Amino acid sequence: MNREELESLLRDKIPTLPKKARKVAEYLLSNMREVAFYSIGEVADKLNVSKAQLVRVARILGFQGYADLKTALQKAILEQIDPVTMLARAKERGEGLLPNILDTEHANIDNTWRMLDREKINEFVELVKKAKNIYCMGWGISSLVAETFYMRFRVMGLAGHLIKRGSLAILEQVRGIKEGDMVIVCELPSYVVEVTEAITKCASQKATIVTITDTAAAPVCSVATLQFYASALSPTFGSSIIGPLFLAHILTSVLSVELGEAAHEALEEQVQFLHDERIFHPVFGLRY
Repeated sequence: MNREELESLLRDKIPTLPKKARKVAEYLLSNMREVAFYSIGEVADKLNVSKAQLVRVARILGFQGYADLKTALQKAILEQIDPVTMLARAKERGEGLLPNILDTEHANIDNTWRMLDREKINEFVELVKKAKNIYCMGWGISSLVAETFYMRFRVMGLAGHLIKRGSLAILEQVRGIKEGDMVIVCELPSYVVEVTEAITKCASQKATIVTITDTAAAPVCSVATLQFYASALSPTFGSSIIGPLFLAHILTSVLSVELGEAAHEALEEQVQFLHDERIFHPVFGLRY
């Protein structure tokens, strides 16, 4: 059963369900990605219902029990990031693929914008100001977002560091992180065990953890000091980074203004660097 079929099943059943069961089914429909990775106890607590009620709803939907429903949810979600499945669907769309990509990326930016909270942005700025070192972590496509943060921090004269796959494992790279340091981790599906373990280690070493994910169900969120969400849907590859990059652009732009004179001086130095003709062609490449 793919995601569309599962959503259709829930929509068809919701009008026929009694009040409590309808509440559960509506939550499943609206939070499929989160529910797929929460335990039955976590879902029951969020809805203030019993585990038995969740099992009953699963059976009403045609599953043997809640475990079977959860398996179906996980398969439906994982299918969305399976490149083979997504390529097959892209071929089926034919000429409709390009408009679909455009619409999806517009939606990613719009949804990321809607999930932003000004108070959280302000908290982010204050955490950066207090941090001794700022480590930017990512694996695979998520490392491109981490590198954007790292680059912006360095341009603003901050002590930014990049952690991604390389000659050292990520777990090896986080050994020196300690209290007073800040770690910004971007984690888009598929979620990586080593990243979760590394962030958990950083939290145990009393570092401040800021997460950028597509959902609160991402494992790294369990130890986060501050959480941001970005829409990362894609009709072709597993995850799009347009939404996450948009979020990185907003956070670092606000930070550059709030840092005041310190950021201004660092950016002036950067302008002089851009005029270095040993590196850049004259006139061209002066925009940063």
